[in-house]
This record gives sequence, C-alpha cells and structure tokens, in this order.
Amino acid sequence: MNAALEVVGLNVAIDHIPILRDVSLCVPTGKMVGLIGRNGAGKTTLMRAIMGLMPRHATRLAADGEDLLLLPPYGLAKRGVSYMPEDRRLIPALTVEENILLPAWANGIRRAAKRLQWIYERMPEVYEFRDRRAMQLSGGQQKLVALARALMPGIKLLLLDEPFEGVAPVLSHRLAEVIGSLRQDGLSVVLSESDDTHSAHLVDLVYRIERGVVAAG
Repeated sequence: MNAALEVVGLNVAIDHIPILRDVSLCVPTGKMVGLIGRNGAGKTTLMRAIMGLMPRHATRLAADGEDLLLLPPYGLAKRGVSYMPEDRRLIPALTVEENILLPAWANGIRRAAKRLQWIYERMPEVYEFRDRRAMQLSGGQQKLVALARALMPGIKLLLLDEPFEGVAPVLSHRLAEVIGSLRQDGLSVVLSESDDTHSAHLVDLVYRIERGVVAAG
C-alpha cells in the first residue's frame, strides 16, 4: 500500500538562504501525523512546499504514489490533496457556503453537493451559519469554515497549518473533535502546531521541526 505522503530530501531556499534542509517524512495512509515546531521553524514553508506553492527541490515528493513534482499546484485538489492555511484565506464578501464551494467550482469537482452535505453532517454549526458572510464570523468560526473548505477537495490527504492558533478554548476543543473524527473516514492528515497542547491525543506519530530540519519525534 502506498503512503499517503512521502517526502525525501526536500530543500527550500528563499533568496539563496536555506529554509528547509533535506527534509524527509512519511505519512501512512489513514494516519494523523503531528508536525511540531516553534514559530519560524519552517512548518508553513514545509506545507506550502508540499503543495507546490513555492520553489522546492526534492529527491522524492509523492502522494499516494504519484509524483507531486510533476504536477502544477492546481492539480493536487483533483487528486484529493488539500491545504488549510494558518491565516484561513477566506473571501470576506462571500457567504460561508460559497467559500466552502470555491474549490469545487475552481476544480470542477463532481458530486460537490454530496460532499457539502458530508461536511455539514460533521460540522452542523457551519451549516447553521452557512448564509452569513465570512467577514461576519469570529476567528474561531472562520477556522471551522477554513477546515470545511479544505475538506471539499481533501478526500485523501489534508495539510492543516496551525488549526488551533488564536482560537478560543471552546472552539479549539470543537476543532479537535472534528479533526479527530476524520480518521473514521480514512483521511490522512498532517497537523502542525507550535507544541502538542491540542494534538497529542489526535496524532499517531510526530515529527519535530527546528530551523528547517525535521526529525521523528
């Protein structure tokens, strides 16, 4: 069985300054993996590099056995790979439901209505404010919507960048519940956090990143 994600010898430099150094990690299919590191350690850079959102060099970078180095960034959504950025990146003037459906519209995802219903079943609170504009939501509510949007195309592999950052404790607990439930649906997840306060009980294995170097942890 192929791993959900294989990273071997990944290097990223910005303005000739090394940011990631020979990063290697593996996400087993159907498992949750923690990526733990302080702010500035390279967590976001690693996720963006995996998604092809910045120049990178790697010996191997594959999802479900398919070489991601050969795909443009927009090609990942159609293969069930999705990314939730730390800063949410919602479109303020659109409704919650429109934000969630954006990946389906952009990528021609079939059966989007069925996927949307699946998302609402897991996050009924998002269904309740689906007609509100994103700008009207609290920061924690926006995180829930960002997760819902990532789940629209993310049917195989999900990269969650600091999902609990800046979220009130009650909503952090709710986010952890939703993320934890994804294992039942066979999703593979990489979850980054500055420490393992929220993720320790969720993940199956941990990698730690410091100054762009990753080690099993």
